[in-house]
This record gives sequence, structure tokens and C-alpha cells, in this order.
Amino acid sequence: MAPGSSGLRRLAPAKVNLALHVVGRRDDGYHLLESLVAFTRFGDRISLEPAEETTLKACGPFADQVPLDSSNLILRAHDLLAAKFPSRQLDAVSLTLEKNLPVASGIGGGSSDAAAASILLARHWNLELADEELASLTLPLGSDVPMCVTACPLIARGAGDQIERIKLPKLPLVLVNPGEPLSTPAVFNALERKDNPPLPARPGMQTIADVVSWLRQTRNDLEAPAASLAPSIHHALEELSTQNAFLARMSGSGATCFGIFQSDEDAEQAAKAIARRHPSWFVVATSTFASDEAVP
Repeated sequence: MAPGSSGLRRLAPAKVNLALHVVGRRDDGYHLLESLVAFTRFGDRISLEPAEETTLKACGPFADQVPLDSSNLILRAHDLLAAKFPSRQLDAVSLTLEKNLPVASGIGGGSSDAAAASILLARHWNLELADEELASLTLPLGSDVPMCVTACPLIARGAGDQIERIKLPKLPLVLVNPGEPLSTPAVFNALERKDNPPLPARPGMQTIADVVSWLRQTRNDLEAPAASLAPSIHHALEELSTQNAFLARMSGSGATCFGIFQSDEDAEQAAKAIARRHPSWFVVATSTFASDEAVP
């Protein structure tokens, strides 16, 4: 849709840490990371309409877990952008969040929502910001937000704010969350070692097999501490392995886990089998966007 038009909509894709190494800690307490990140076709959805006053409402399966006050990252993104352009006449908007991702689940739901809202607001207000500029502006909202603005396969370093776009093929995935929300600070506090080895050298990754071969040399350093706080993570990983996932791993600080499969059909079958055994779990088959694809 054209800038300034009504009815703007955007996917806020789930952010999956395919690998996450904690390699140090800064003097200010921020952990230094190296992470391979991809974004999926399944996620939340943000819509924007012109309005008399700015409002935020939520719908969807996890809407009741979403705060609609000033603590919400979508409203914080709105206020941040408005404050950056005080001389512009920025009209009020009605924002709607379709919350399809579980909250506090390690797949960047809140950060991706803020990023998608920022993109829509910048488009609606005709701010004419390049992607890199918008990503930089959103850093105060959290270190995951700039990478969610970028929303393509990438390596994130530092506190998550140093972004390198990379080439990666589409990866069929199953996302599984057993329903235990986890506090990211609690997971980092349970991490015994803060200076783990960095990501290994990365060869060209043209196929799913290439990606999986490299990922098997990597880790999620937060998986063990997260599982010590939420043992059901072990169960989720076992379920994915039972369905013959090429690789099963936790994303972010948990508790969402992912399995990489050979095809979309294999992922769909695995998701159906896991969902039948665990109807209360969040289970979805999806795939990541390849490097040459754009988030709609």
C-alpha cells in the first residue's frame, strides 16, 4: 500500500535464534552475544488505521496476555518515533495487534511487534527512513528490536545490535512451546559461564543440509540454564527429535523450541503428531524466510 494510506498491515514474524553463543559480558552488565537469527512466516500481525486518537487493542489466541498500557513495546515505539520528529504533524492512529505468538517465549514476539509497528508508523507518517536508520532509532526499545526491523537472516553480535545480513535458504520448521513462560534475566542469571567460545567459521550455506551441518557445531548457551528452570523444555526437544527433526534446539531464552525438517510436508506431519499428544502446547509448522525474500 502507498505511504499514508489507510489499512496498513504487516507480519511481525517469530524470531528464531538458530544458534546463540554467550561470549562475554560488558562492564554495564549486558551480555555479549553471537547469534544466527532467522524469521518465520508465522507470527503476530500488526494493523494501522488513521484515527481521532491513538489507541492499541489486541486480539488473537494470546491477546489476554498482552498489556495495553504504556509498558507495551508497540506504544513505546509509537512514542519514540513521535519524539524523534517533534516538528512533524503526526496524526493519531489506531493500532491492532493480532497476538498469535506466546508471550515471554524466546521468539521475540514483543520485539517483532515493536519493529513491525515502527515500520508501519514510519510508512504512514512518511518519515522516509532507510531500514538501517529505522533499526538504529529503535535500539532504545531493546537490543532485539533492530534485528526485527531488519527481519532477514543475519548474524547478531555484541548486545544484539551489531547486525550482519547473511545468505540462508528457506528452512522448514516446527515451533513448540510447552506453556512455561520464562524470564530472560532469570535465565541469564542461571548461566554459569559468561565467556563461551564464539560461533565457528561459517561456510557458504546453500542447502538445508549445509545449514544443519554447521549448526551442529554450534549451541544455544541458554538452553541448559533455561531447562533447569523449565524442565518441560527437555520434553519439547525430545518430541521434536522423535519426529526425526534434523536438529532440535531451544530458541533465545526459551521456552520455545524448534526442529528443522527436510520439507514443509515433513514439518506439517510432525506438528500434527506433537499437537495430538500435547493439545495444550503451542505447536506450529512454518518455515523461515530465505535471504532473497521480504517479510510481507
